[in-house]
Amino acid sequence: MRSGSRSPLNDAALAVSGLNHAWGGKPALRDVSFSLAPGRFCALLGPNGAGKSTLMAVLTGLIRPAPAVVLVAGQDMGRAPRRALAGMGVVFQQPTYDLDRSVVANLHYFAALQGLTRAEADRRIAGALARLGMAERAGEKVGALNGGHRRRMEIARALLHRPRLLLLDEPTVGLDAPARAAITAHVHDLTAEGIAVLWATHLVDELRDSDDLVLLHRGKVAAAGQVGAVRGAQPLQDWFLAQTGAAA
Repeated sequence: MRSGSRSPLNDAALAVSGLNHAWGGKPALRDVSFSLAPGRFCALLGPNGAGKSTLMAVLTGLIRPAPAVVLVAGQDMGRAPRRALAGMGVVFQQPTYDLDRSVVANLHYFAALQGLTRAEADRRIAGALARLGMAERAGEKVGALNGGHRRRMEIARALLHRPRLLLLDEPTVGLDAPARAAITAHVHDLTAEGIAVLWATHLVDELRDSDDLVLLHRGKVAAAGQVGAVRGAQPLQDWFLAQTGAAA
């Protein structure tokens, strides 16, 4: 913890404190609290129906939280959502791209929305595609790509405005095992650049013992810590099943 009056929550890439939300009077999130440090990969793990989708909706601004409940790089999502969202890149579970345009055209469209000049967009697009092993695909139409390469393009797009936090909501759903492994490895590598990653999933084989973990179950944080520490001597799948009673 740093000295002085500055709160450590302001130094976190993401800080959530006492978040509650209900749908039609039925609680979906109950006193959810956790934080994510810069340069860390954190898995938001939970079975279907645990509240992950509701939490992601809050974190991405689709549901506005109360003031001082969600901070993104020190920016209050409740009071200043635009500033908070400016520090965040998002890859949603449902794809959002134009299949009939090339990879680079899709990225240039997003860069324009972010207010980047053409020259700056060219530099950032080249760098983002190189990071994700997609440079040779830049001129191909998105519709001709396989699912794994489409996901890589979406991750590259989410990095164009140089966010401090990258959120991914079930990013490997529908991909085969090699594509899932490649996407997971690429995103882990991004943390070496200081980017914090929140990776929502119900697939335990995507996690490493050195990763952080927040287990969400029935709308509450049931466990949190590094994967290797929280699972102990148990395989992660067995630990997950014991904690939630759900199939991993």
